[in-house]
Amino acid sequence: MSQIETTDTTTVGRKPVRVWVDGCFDMMHFGHANALRQARAMGDYLVVGVHSDEEIEKNKGPCVMKEEERYAAVAACKWVDEIVKDAPYVTTLEVLDEYNIDFVVHGDDITTAADGTDCYQIVKDAGRYKECKRTVGISTTELVGRMLLLTRDHHIRGSRTVKSPIQGVDEAAVANFTQGSLPAGALTGIAHYLSTSKKIIQFSSGREPKAGDKVVYVDGAFDLFHTGHIEFFKRARELGDYLLVGIHDDQTVNAVKGGNFPVMNLQERVLGALQCRYVDEVIIGAPYSVTKDVLEDVYHVDVVVHGASDQPLDIDGRDPYELPKTLGIYKEVEHPRLDLTTTTIIERIIANRHVYIERQARKAKKAIAEAEAEQREKELKAALHL
Repeated sequence: MSQIETTDTTTVGRKPVRVWVDGCFDMMHFGHANALRQARAMGDYLVVGVHSDEEIEKNKGPCVMKEEERYAAVAACKWVDEIVKDAPYVTTLEVLDEYNIDFVVHGDDITTAADGTDCYQIVKDAGRYKECKRTVGISTTELVGRMLLLTRDHHIRGSRTVKSPIQGVDEAAVANFTQGSLPAGALTGIAHYLSTSKKIIQFSSGREPKAGDKVVYVDGAFDLFHTGHIEFFKRARELGDYLLVGIHDDQTVNAVKGGNFPVMNLQERVLGALQCRYVDEVIIGAPYSVTKDVLEDVYHVDVVVHGASDQPLDIDGRDPYELPKTLGIYKEVEHPRLDLTTTTIIERIIANRHVYIERQARKAKKAIAEAEAEQREKELKAALHL
């Protein structure tokens, strides 16, 4: 195992409480980030163990994202103080003692190893385990299901039955594997995560630009938030003191990109960006073309940054960066990860659809079994109170 320290957190007059969270963090999304936020609030310093590709393959099947991509994604979450690479899949007391951990935090669901044992039973028995609330409506499994189903049902508005293929993907081939005798929910239904003002506040930094701060503006879909986005945000943030991120709404993204894009709806994409340590504030539903309102009404924007290799036109054929270019405040940065985009992530899923559909089926069976067990427990409790 190796570690990366990302922040320096100190306490005065007492021993800081060190918290451990571990997991795969595949396709690191705001549900993962929300668990990390809750865990961080339980202590003073959050150490996150991230499992290797080999460990995950052995215990639950292949990941969509490679281990170095997952390490970088977790390290970029603003509630994480330190990451530990290649953390063991079953959490041990030896690991906790090595990193001077007080207790482990995990979501209120059961995680099992390849042999069926509870990954946290050892730390539970030692009294060094606490639970946080799982974010309902988002999971890696659910996101994979969206990509396999190739629908737009996850968009906040619009048709609930439209099926529109991603460009370059053989829809018929996917259909052959998404039909058949899989158990109900094997590919997952389309969940509609509904954010609240409380959740947005919890994710927001609350920071305002100080007098003299240079405000940098970037915009985009930022769908399936990944390390390419993270590195772009990092480079943009280095050009100023405050990073303002404009996030386009679902209809705009779909009009420009077509297919079933975006895979994640606006609310989900907003939370994905807000959890990143390089982001200070977001504009929800920003216009595709940068306008005077964008540059002046929220904060005075000093520089507009865009990727050098990504130059899509607005739906009316205009250059969306015409105004900042005219004003001389437009800058381009090279995309650090041209090999990693929302499309390439989808292509990974489609290329290995046999494996992922089988994985979805296994997870669906597990979810059904857990739901049935939970229902039986509720019925038993209700009967005891009669």
